[in-house]
Amino acid sequence: MRYFANAILALSFFASAGHCADTTDTSPIEIKAVVVAMFEIGEDEGDKPGEFQLWKKGQKLSTRYALPHAHHDIFVNEETGVLGIVTGMGIARASAAIMALGLDPRFDLTHAYWLVAGIAGMDPADGTIGSAVWTDYVVDGDLAHQIDAREIPGDWKTGYFPLFTHSPYANAASVNPEKAPNGEVYILNVSLRDWAFNLTKGTSLPNTPAMDKLRATYTGYPKALEKPSIMTGSHLSASTFWHGALLNDWANDWVGYWTQSKGNFVTSGMEDSATLQALTYLDNANLVDKDRVLILRTASNFTMQPAGLTAAKNLELESSGEGYAALQSAVEAAYAVGSVVIEEITTNWDTVKNELPVKP
Repeated sequence: MRYFANAILALSFFASAGHCADTTDTSPIEIKAVVVAMFEIGEDEGDKPGEFQLWKKGQKLSTRYALPHAHHDIFVNEETGVLGIVTGMGIARASAAIMALGLDPRFDLTHAYWLVAGIAGMDPADGTIGSAVWTDYVVDGDLAHQIDAREIPGDWKTGYFPLFTHSPYANAASVNPEKAPNGEVYILNVSLRDWAFNLTKGTSLPNTPAMDKLRATYTGYPKALEKPSIMTGSHLSASTFWHGALLNDWANDWVGYWTQSKGNFVTSGMEDSATLQALTYLDNANLVDKDRVLILRTASNFTMQPAGLTAAKNLELESSGEGYAALQSAVEAAYAVGSVVIEEITTNWDTVKNELPVKP
């Protein structure tokens, strides 16, 4: 029955324009590495790049596989075994796209390494725009109770609090990051994360005068004033694009709560909890290996306003005109750092296929 279902699924795919795969070949392609981007600004090549375009060009992802039941078609370099997917922005699209790929009979993903490479917000207390952060914990910021701030008790710090509690950060001592029942927190393979960090920590990162000008406004945040660097830290994943000093405090508290203070909030984004939930289910089905997942987030903006601006005004400035000063540098940094890992995996596939790499 499973073979019949897979055959029907395989027949449902159709070829798109351009260099397309031969859908009559039913043997699955062994994939060595999956690069996960979340958005592309315009076309996949030839214009201003989003998260995917540099990967498509740099990794020669020239063979297109239609994926009509997800946000974006898949592109593969069939010689190197590198696959690229664009999930679409937000929790819903990311979860659907990763699950669609994981169940796709055209690809053998059982030994594949996964690299999520995308832009993020940066807590100015921890780093600066243009930096690249290898992730240890991903904490979901959407699963919660909420009471409007105008109606909360006077002694509450926030009206946003964990499910199955009755007040902010209740039952903190009983939180177990390794057994979060509803996907509130995901722990990545720290040994693999450390391997990637050590492999890439010397990579040069782009910087611009516009980025220098912006970071200079963050007086009182010494790390925000520094040049871009390669770091490690925890990521908060939430579909709401939040901004401001008070919500930045919430993000730090929320990550601390769900990680038992073992994780430190550094970057913010939307999709990673959904991607990890889908990969967890696929791992349960022995279709992927969740211990082979890396998340690299590069800072395109700060998560809060500098001195002298309100959160609302700063968000307006960021989303107007040319937009984020570090957007293109963050996109370039994701490829510059992430491609080092992809090249290491594909070059040493005979070794890393069956055994995870160790620190160099």
